[in-house]
Amino acid sequence: MAGGPFRFGVQVTKTGSGAEWRDRARQIEDLGYSTLFMPDHFDEQLAPMPAMAMAAAHTTTLRIGALVFDNDYKHPAILAKEAATIDLCSDGRLELGIGAGWMRTDYDALGLPYDPPAVRVDRFEEALHVIRQCFTGERFTYHGEHYRITDYASWPVPTQKPLPILIGGGGKRVLSIAGREADIVGINPNLREGRIGRDASLDSLADQTDRKVEWVRAAAGPRWDAIEIQMRFFITSVRPDRMAFAEQIAPMFGVSPEEAVESAAALVGTEAEIIEQLERRRERWGLSYVVVGDDNVEEFAPIVAALNGR
Repeated sequence: MAGGPFRFGVQVTKTGSGAEWRDRARQIEDLGYSTLFMPDHFDEQLAPMPAMAMAAAHTTTLRIGALVFDNDYKHPAILAKEAATIDLCSDGRLELGIGAGWMRTDYDALGLPYDPPAVRVDRFEEALHVIRQCFTGERFTYHGEHYRITDYASWPVPTQKPLPILIGGGGKRVLSIAGREADIVGINPNLREGRIGRDASLDSLADQTDRKVEWVRAAAGPRWDAIEIQMRFFITSVRPDRMAFAEQIAPMFGVSPEEAVESAAALVGTEAEIIEQLERRRERWGLSYVVVGDDNVEEFAPIVAALNGR
């Protein structure tokens, strides 16, 4: 729920061997993290579906998910079937993260059409409808502008009812869809340019995040209290010299060190300072689902232990 108890996830991209991947998943579980997330891109990273399945097979409570599946890389009925299969085989531990797609280099590398944002979001909205219909297991027909499905019944159906859907985005339209439809809303920078650059950094500043949370809240209406607000922190460092580090990262944002360190992309300071930052952000934004990178797993573990479930 927005502003509810904290839980924590880790986004992992690669491994050197099967044994290393199994051990990493078990370590993440043992350290108290809720979820292992995979990105969905075509550069040097694991394919999310098989890696998620393997992580689930070698853990008992760890949840798994993508942060997030790009809607344009797979037909939504196929994604729904694969997602339901993993949820069934993991005894109900999947969180289905989906988005409209943004990384231009992925599209260019595979010759996929990089349609204007409005078209990609239209297609994503149709896909979301198809996925939900598939999860019912009932036979259905859907003829939209982007997808045509005729007399189809998907099997298996998810173990979780409903299976949690995570929608991540940074623009008003996607975040409004998320407010209406998602169980978990990922507040991200707006990546309209198809790459991560200075504009994305500026779009992560606190005042921009205020606006995004309000878009979600307005669209959610009475659903707001049932939604989890999630953020992926890309600049995470447990260290005693918070403001000295802020001076180093401020040029990336083109703002003052004080503004940079309060960005929704950053968690910097001592363990006590980061705990205080997270509690303030929960009060301000409803943030309760915190995701860090694989290189932060060990140093962030005491913060997980202090806040998990609180």
